[in-house]
Amino acid sequence: MVCELISSPPATEPSSPLTPSEPTPSPPAEPIHAPEVYPAAPEPPNTGANNGSITRVRPLWGLTYSPYNTDGSCPDVNTVTAQLHKVAAATGHIRLYSTDCSQLSSVLQAITRNNIALDVYAGIWLAAGPTRMQADLDQFVAAAKTYDTGLIKGLSVGNEDIFNGMSEATLIGYINQVRARLQAEGLSGIPVYTTEQDAKFSRALVAVSDVVEINVHTIFDGHFANLDASVQSVIQRANHIKNNVAGGKPVRIGETGWASAGNTGPSPLSLANEIAYAQKFKCAAAAAGFEYFYFEAKDAQWKAGAVVSEQNFGIFNAGFTPKFDFGLLNNC
Repeated sequence: MVCELISSPPATEPSSPLTPSEPTPSPPAEPIHAPEVYPAAPEPPNTGANNGSITRVRPLWGLTYSPYNTDGSCPDVNTVTAQLHKVAAATGHIRLYSTDCSQLSSVLQAITRNNIALDVYAGIWLAAGPTRMQADLDQFVAAAKTYDTGLIKGLSVGNEDIFNGMSEATLIGYINQVRARLQAEGLSGIPVYTTEQDAKFSRALVAVSDVVEINVHTIFDGHFANLDASVQSVIQRANHIKNNVAGGKPVRIGETGWASAGNTGPSPLSLANEIAYAQKFKCAAAAAGFEYFYFEAKDAQWKAGAVVSEQNFGIFNAGFTPKFDFGLLNNC
């Protein structure tokens, strides 16, 4: 069957941690700025475990994963299993946005039956309304009770819903509803929170979230100096939340990334810059002590009609072939 598609990637991001900008349509032409090309990091030692251009080294703390087939249909568990074997070469933690297409059950089944070394941070999709939210919640509870609950390290109730027009009171109501259901089902050990753009994450949201998870995408800023500045802006904005909003709760970056094609404004998009941004960001995040989910696992060709950039954030292409050697990210 064809799934109800979710819109997991970010919309236009604010250019500062305090003042969000209005979304701006992407122009059709590529930016005229010449891409910054950085020298490749040295190849890591050959461990004998290479699979194509994947190395055994797992350079990223976390990675977002949307499993939909290129035509938008739902993948079977064998497809999910094959993809997760590849994902596990890049990270030990994955973030899901929903439970539709039985994706949470398929992921947990694949990990359990194949001993894949991945932790799962699940999601409940809110943007489609309360009926879809309830279905996601029911599927989450069923999957958590069927498989090892210890594999599930967190549950995000929504993604950028305030940015997309939901009232804060409505979002808080959903978070409280989910937490109450988990407590009633004996699943209270799973952290519950929401994921929101940093400029929209208020102290009221902090109060109902076990983790402060923020999406920070400088690729959408209205200005560009260089990739180092783009990365440092992400870290500065995360530190602003940590020091001024989070009230001592852990702060995690829920999304950040760089597209290999398309146009988001002045930021130069290319595969070389996607690699350079990923390498610079993972090093900066590790130095600053932030957990994060890099956006995203595979190119989102399933997002029919989306702008080119939105379809090209993956570190794998749509066929789940690596777009570059992940060993290039290991030089800090």
